[in-house]
Amino acid sequence: MGHKDKDKPEQSGYEAELRLLQIELVKLQNSLISKGDQILVILEGRDTAGKDGSIKVITQHLSPRETRVVALGKPSDVEASEWYFQRYVAELPKKGEFVLFNRSWYNRAGVEVVMKFCSKSQHANFMETVNGFESILASSGMTILKYYLDISKKEQALRLQERAKDPLKQWKISPIDQQAQKNWNAYSKSRNEMLEKTSSSDAPWIIVKANDKKVAHLNMIKDLLSRVSYPGKDKNLLKVDKDITFQWEGNVSKLEK
Repeated sequence: MGHKDKDKPEQSGYEAELRLLQIELVKLQNSLISKGDQILVILEGRDTAGKDGSIKVITQHLSPRETRVVALGKPSDVEASEWYFQRYVAELPKKGEFVLFNRSWYNRAGVEVVMKFCSKSQHANFMETVNGFESILASSGMTILKYYLDISKKEQALRLQERAKDPLKQWKISPIDQQAQKNWNAYSKSRNEMLEKTSSSDAPWIIVKANDKKVAHLNMIKDLLSRVSYPGKDKNLLKVDKDITFQWEGNVSKLEK
């Protein structure tokens, strides 16, 4: 005999809403595949802000064949001597693909400049050329969605402590993580400059306040779905909380809340 319905754990409000949004993501992917469109989602943010978890809930029920998560490591000596964008170009979505970059070419506007892994001239060159590069991608028909996940300093400290204690999260610990709190203000400064100079009409930055992971997941997916067209969209599901997820419009004080 099978289990009775009353024996099943009830879905939480979060799980129920997430499931409906994941159904919308599947609808989007079906449209993407049939039309041969290309979507690139870029996830940047503070260390421990929840990029991995966000990617997991977005991709959970998507087709593995047409979905790719790209998380490039440190460039090799050969790659370091090439055009900066070259190794990323190889990972861009092909026709019908949904690709998520877990960190991206924006390393040069964040960790590389804060940790002095690049020169001032390399950083300046990146800031001058990235908008043009993304405009070329957009004009070729690619949809670029850029999300910056932000958390408070206190929340980051708690998550770093939790990560250090959890034996299942040891792979996430890096020397750069250990510098996150020490370099908090430097990361804030580089974040603000990046948002100010690289949020364009072709590829605007969207901020996700991610102190509450579940709320962040739901609002990020709603925002993503609201920015693309696909048949059968249930717009009633896609009401975004603008205090949680909003397009960057130069309001630094809104980030610090």
